[in-house]
Amino acid sequence: MLKSKIQSLERISSSSSVVFKILKSRNIATTTGSSSSNGVPKEKVDCVVIGAGVVGLAVARELTLKGREVLVLESASTFGTGTSSRNSEVIHAGIYYPPNSLKAILCVKGRELLYKYCSEHNIPHNQIGKLIVATGSSEIPKLHNLMNNGIKNGVGGLVMMEGSEATRMEPELRCLKALLSPVSGIVDTHSLMLSLVGEAENHGTTFSYNTTVIGGHIEENRLSLHISETRHLENWNGKFPLQPEMVLIPKLVVNSAGLSAPVLAKRFDGLRSAVIPPAYYARGCYFTLSNTTICPFKHLIYPLPEDGGIGVHVTLDLNGQVKFGPNVEWIDGIDDISSFLNKFDYSVCTNRAKLFYPEIRKYYPNLKDGSLDPGYAGIRPKLSGPRQSPVDFVIQGEDIHGITGLVNLFGIESPGLTSSMGVAEHIATRFFRC
Repeated sequence: MLKSKIQSLERISSSSSVVFKILKSRNIATTTGSSSSNGVPKEKVDCVVIGAGVVGLAVARELTLKGREVLVLESASTFGTGTSSRNSEVIHAGIYYPPNSLKAILCVKGRELLYKYCSEHNIPHNQIGKLIVATGSSEIPKLHNLMNNGIKNGVGGLVMMEGSEATRMEPELRCLKALLSPVSGIVDTHSLMLSLVGEAENHGTTFSYNTTVIGGHIEENRLSLHISETRHLENWNGKFPLQPEMVLIPKLVVNSAGLSAPVLAKRFDGLRSAVIPPAYYARGCYFTLSNTTICPFKHLIYPLPEDGGIGVHVTLDLNGQVKFGPNVEWIDGIDDISSFLNKFDYSVCTNRAKLFYPEIRKYYPNLKDGSLDPGYAGIRPKLSGPRQSPVDFVIQGEDIHGITGLVNLFGIESPGLTSSMGVAEHIATRFFRC
């Protein structure tokens, strides 16, 4: 289901960037424009959100509901073509993250807001619950630590159970112990994003697709954004510096560019490089279960977390399709422009299935040979690399970098989807008056 949505999103071809037409027709509030010394038009605007992934959409909606004039700039031809459409579509409880971290706080808050929003807006979702399993005796203490951590984070309803009890719930499951999280669930991310776009537009947000922010500069302690139509970057040969076609001067900028957020921040001339964390990229592949007419599980099934991720797990979509993944493949970054254009390698090698079978069979021993088909891949925007401790979300404002009206969002990986509305509320509350 999600794979087909990714393909349909990629086929959408909106008209060329409309930001220039928008500003000329004053569909959003701007002040009288001017030109720079090199003839590039300049316009003052209220709020700009860079990136139309689920977090950017939630932020735009929240700001516009509070009365700000919001312009969303997205380099792709439509919303949600990156990490937001290439994930497990899981609503997380908030179990894994260090107490008092942004991930813990915003996941728990975001989950509550997300379930409420989905119910009120008829977004397909299902609170099916999750079982985190220990398949070896050495894993049992870790499972108890997870439960204690979840309780500290305010996650309700957690139940530790023996393997036999878990098997009664899920006959195909094999484990020694399991931690039940009844508040975990799944959501149709495309429907969620479509609803966020519609509500934001209905309250005045303007979306400009095929529009790339290629950099910026600091002037009078505010960030001016350098804008180009995406089509002009497609064939850029790198021999000459990129020149903006327009400069926007917003009162508030939210850098929600996902995978390219740190790369873009490095191109904000005048922003201290010391405040920009290093970026790491972890590709995760998913395989789907084939050759079965009966879904083997009713709950999400998760092993204990691994280096760089939370393990090759079982997730279900709302059509009942079973997916296994993601694994963790550390990859190198790509050049800036390719990053802006989301030209990462999302291919899924069929041969990687042989690495999935033994991991899955630790808790699902009846998995048959030849039953895994390549699904899709996503890439996590991480701030920690191999064998490094996980790093918290970074929501960076003037108190950190000293630039008025700039909010950088770095490392918004899992649980970014679950946290999206919590992040939006946090930003609107903390930075609204910029």
